[in-house]
Amino acid sequence: MKLTSLNDLFIHQMKDLYNAEQQLLKAMPEMMEMVKSPELATAMETHMMETQRQIQRLEECFQILGINGNGEKCMAMEGILREAKEFMQHEADAEVMDAGIIACAQRVEHYEIAGYGTACTYAKFLGHDQVLNHLKEILNEEKMTDEKLTMIAETTVNRKAENH
Repeated sequence: MKLTSLNDLFIHQMKDLYNAEQQLLKAMPEMMEMVKSPELATAMETHMMETQRQIQRLEECFQILGINGNGEKCMAMEGILREAKEFMQHEADAEVMDAGIIACAQRVEHYEIAGYGTACTYAKFLGHDQVLNHLKEILNEEKMTDEKLTMIAETTVNRKAENH
């Protein structure tokens, strides 16, 4: 895809995020299988359902924009998820594994926050108000998930990993 305008870059970014969410949705069940903390498992299950809705919102954005959302592969998400998969192959105590999975999940969230923040900026500049509203919803969910993961890490999981 040749990028000749900010709108082209915006569409590229949107397709990249769409693929990132699809990759994440596919990888989440394997991560969830490794989790022992009930609180972390619940948070991940909730975010998996959010991710499904986020994909639907992105599809709505593509309909609004009159484009097909397929065609990009998010290499960054692929790398982050590959790293998470490699981490989960380590032999680790359950509490330590949970702490590591939170670290992997937060890498995902931070990448998504950066991507959606950029997409929001482009949508606002380009006057795509309906799309901007959807993107802001997704961005807020990603931020809330990151905050929830931090809270779980700081209040339970990291303490258990340290004391194990």
